[in-house]
This record gives sequence, structure tokens and C-alpha cells, in this order.
Amino acid sequence: MSLEPFGYEDQLDRALTLGDLIVYGMIFMVPIAPFAVFGFVWQDAKGMVALAYLIGLAGMLFTALSYGAMSQAFPLAGSVYAYVQRGLHEFAGFLAGWLILLDYILIPALLYLFSAAALQPLLPAVPAWAWLVGFVSFNAAANLAGIRVTARLYKVLLALELLTLALFVVFGAIALHGGAGAGRLTLAPLYDPRNFSLTTVAGATSIAVLSFLGFDGISTLAEESAGARNAVARATLLALLLIGALFLLQTWIAADLALGMRLDSAATAFYDIAGRAGGPALKLTAILAVVISFGIANAMAAQSAVSRVLFAMARDRKLPAVLARVHPRFKTPHVSTLLVAAVSLLVGLLFAHRIDDLSRVVNFGALTSFALLHLAVAWHHFIRQRSGAWLRHLLFPLAGFAVIAYVLYGMDPMAKLLGACWIAAGILYYLALAARARGRVRTVSL
Repeated sequence: MSLEPFGYEDQLDRALTLGDLIVYGMIFMVPIAPFAVFGFVWQDAKGMVALAYLIGLAGMLFTALSYGAMSQAFPLAGSVYAYVQRGLHEFAGFLAGWLILLDYILIPALLYLFSAAALQPLLPAVPAWAWLVGFVSFNAAANLAGIRVTARLYKVLLALELLTLALFVVFGAIALHGGAGAGRLTLAPLYDPRNFSLTTVAGATSIAVLSFLGFDGISTLAEESAGARNAVARATLLALLLIGALFLLQTWIAADLALGMRLDSAATAFYDIAGRAGGPALKLTAILAVVISFGIANAMAAQSAVSRVLFAMARDRKLPAVLARVHPRFKTPHVSTLLVAAVSLLVGLLFAHRIDDLSRVVNFGALTSFALLHLAVAWHHFIRQRSGAWLRHLLFPLAGFAVIAYVLYGMDPMAKLLGACWIAAGILYYLALAARARGRVRTVSL
């Protein structure tokens, strides 16, 4: 799979199989992601947590199909930046890359804060900043060591997460059967006519969709895939479907178990529910699993993804060229990796007591870039290439765009304001780049 037709040469290590890509996607999304945000979704959805995740899955499925279509057309490490740039317009591509950076750069910090919050009840004497430094340092070292090292770590970490989830599902089902919570699985987590409204569900979905973010990260490893041209597309769809099924199962059980409970803290709600299902031992297991999953596994994958996007944008001179440097031995974009580590630490310290606000801002960047991706698929394949595939290249992308627009509409106003400020900053930066380029052309012509 040569990069020569796109004007590049292979610099990264092509070592990942289809299975490696699927594992990476699952690690990035985290099979137990609802453990950390369940309380926030529960509050906003008025108990209809499973419905929020189902709508989120529907929107992300359309997005996964769009990623698949573009990853086969443009098998490049830049992900949505490269897809929108080449499929729609250069400026739109820059904007998509700028927006996904808002997601990828902030996600590691958010994950560290989730982990620190989970550890706080166990080790209250240890300050949050100490956990942040520890997690950032470990993940930066692992990513600098190379993609082969992290691929092996991902498999071990995924097995631990799935084991923890299996324990919760088994003990949760037993507890429900024994009369805890609702006493059985009910339809209330999926649809409660007393509390249902489009605004309520949209607001909750804007948080729940955070759990799905990560399947798109598979495309950032396109230049490290050793498989066929469609490997990234297949891995993206399979990873999302597997994770979606796990999310629905665990949130459905948790929502019915939570009936009648007083959840004092949204950040620790799921751990209390796990305690109801399996006692203190299962509660402690859930806490430790979240710490390992978010603070190490997921954050490690996120750092890997954002460093590749920075690498691709810098390679195209859309960001400082130093970010495109590749380590001669490990074949990793080491400068980008170190920059992400520093930014993650800074953002983590700034948002230490505003986890929910940070989660909404993260979602804004990802969802807006996904909306541009859907437009790029329709324009490139259906209009420019005249594929004639009405369903795959027109209706599916438009449906995905509609779902994402719906979720963005219901998003917290402050998140939309901060997102708009980020877009404005990106436009100003792009205009400065364009002015600089015109100045160079004039100098050469003189």
C-alpha cells in the first residue's frame, strides 16, 4: 500500500494486523467507558441511559461507514483531516483537523481526571496532580517506544477490561433476579414516557457519545497497517459494533439496578451501583479497572492518535514542521508525542474540578469534524466520482450528518460557545498561514 500516489513516503512502522487495529479501536473506546460517565448521562437522560447510548451508536455507525469509505480512498495517517482535505476542500480539511485536535488533545486530560476521581476515595492523601504526572509520563514513554510495544500492551489491557465487565454483568444480573433495584430488566432505561423529550435525550446523548469516540482513531494508524487497503474500514466498523453491544448491555443493567438508589456523586455513581451488585469487592474492582482503562489504556491510545494527526498536518505545513519529525529508531512522531503529553498535563490541571464541562467540549470538536466528514463522502464519492451508490455515498452520510447535527443542537451552550471560539481561532490561524504563503510567493517572483 504505497503512499507515492499521494506525494508521501513511508516513514512509520507498518506492523499492525486487522486484529491489532480492532483491539486498538476497542481500547480507545474502552469497553467499560460507561463506568466513568454513567452518572452524568443518568442525570441528563432522567434514567434513560440505554436510549442515549443507542442513539449515540446509530449516529456513530453512519460515521464509521463514512470513515470506511474515505479510508479506502485515502489511506493516510491524517484521518478526518486528510479525508476532508482531499475529499471536500483544503480549507475544510484544515478545519476538520483543527476540530479533531480539540477532541484528541483534550481526551487524554479528561481520561486522567476520570482516573484521578476514581482513585480519590481510595487514596485521598494523594493529590490529583500527582496522578496526572504519573499517567502522562507512563503513556508518553510507552508511545515513544513504538507501535509494536503499545500493540502488545493493548491486548493485555483489553483482556482485563473485558473480564471486569463480565463480572459486573454476571453479578448485576444475579442481583436483579434477587430483587435489587427494579427486580428485573425493564424498558425504562430505553424509554420512559413520563420523562421522555427530544431535548432531554439530545443533551444526554451529547455526553454518552463520548464513550464511542475512539473508533475514528483507527484511521490515524493507516500508515502503520500491514493489512489490505480495506483493513482500516473493516476494523472501524467491527470495533464500533462490538463496543456498542457492550455499552447497551452494561448501561441497561446498571440503570435498572440504580432504581431506588441515592446517587450522591455523578462521577462515582457507577461504582455505587457495582457495590449494590457485587458488594465492596466488585466496587473496588470497578474503580481499579477504570483507573487502568482510562488512565493508561485509553489515554495511551489517544496520545498515539493525536500525535499522528499532528504529524500529518505538520507534514503538509499546516502546523510547525518540527511536529512531523520521526524518531529514527522507534519510527514514532516523537516531538508530537511529547507535545501532547505536556498539553494533557496542563489541561488536566486547569479542568481538575470541571470534568463534565471538559467532556462536552471534547465532544464538540469530534462531532463537528464528523459532520464535515459526512459532507466529504457525499461530495467526493457521489458527486465528484459519480459512484451512483445512493445508499452508501449519499443517504448514509446525510443521515449521519443529521444525527450529529441533532446531538450538537442539544449540547450544552457553554460547550458550543467554547467550540465556536476554537473554530474562530482556527480560522485566524489559517488566514495567517495563507498570508504567509502569499508573501513567500511574492518574494520568489521578485
